[in-house]
Amino acid sequence: MTTESPSNYNHLEQMSIRDLLININREDHSVPATVAKVIPQIELLVNVLVDRMGKGGRLFYIGAGTSGRLGVVDASEIPPTYGVDHGIVIGLIAGGDVAIRKAVENAEDDTQQAWLDLKKFDINELDVVIGIAASGRTPYVIGGVQRAREMGIATGCIVCNQGSELAKHVDFPIEVATGAEFVTGSTRMKAGTAQKLVLNMITTTVMIKLGKVKGNKMVDMQLSNQKLVDRGTRMIMDELKIAYKEAEQLLKKYGSVRKAVDSTKLHA
Repeated sequence: MTTESPSNYNHLEQMSIRDLLININREDHSVPATVAKVIPQIELLVNVLVDRMGKGGRLFYIGAGTSGRLGVVDASEIPPTYGVDHGIVIGLIAGGDVAIRKAVENAEDDTQQAWLDLKKFDINELDVVIGIAASGRTPYVIGGVQRAREMGIATGCIVCNQGSELAKHVDFPIEVATGAEFVTGSTRMKAGTAQKLVLNMITTTVMIKLGKVKGNKMVDMQLSNQKLVDRGTRMIMDELKIAYKEAEQLLKKYGSVRKAVDSTKLHA
């Protein structure tokens, strides 16, 4: 596995702080170009997601360690950003929610647990499961996608090695070969960055195609703090060409940017 290859750098402890930072950054520069190479594979998976989720399906992420945490983070950010229910994009991590903060010993080695976790959500054929594993060999993830696929559920994966075991067991594999890490085997670095980029691409594109963005704005975002209320107010100002105070009043009246704009235009 190239993610376990020796670092291109040695004697890290002898480098200055400046050199460490420069060299980490130099390695990071390779990640976006590597992700760009797999856009056709990402597109195939996104097409399926748009179709299934447009019919009421859901997106499930399953992963362990850093990969699992990235899935949980992405899932948790979708409701406030796009105003969808919390049960639409769901992140599951080996060891349960406690593993988000603290590693759970041997949790990723259980080949049966991911499917048991998925079954709690009454998973069905409209849903899509994406396994996330930098190595592409995590038993928790492989077992989960295998069982999902057997049940007729569409499956994908995000891995950082070519020819991985996980990729063999999904319908839509995405293999982003990020290569050796700056610190040998520390896949929270380039591999984690690549996974985060791909996750951003997937859910952002899906939400746009499902109508959750208008122009370039998050018109359905939840107004959960003053920063977001201010952002929403300025969106309405820009769209309706009105003063800040009037836009703020409309936002408070209708509760969302979309409703405020649509209702105002309807009665104009």
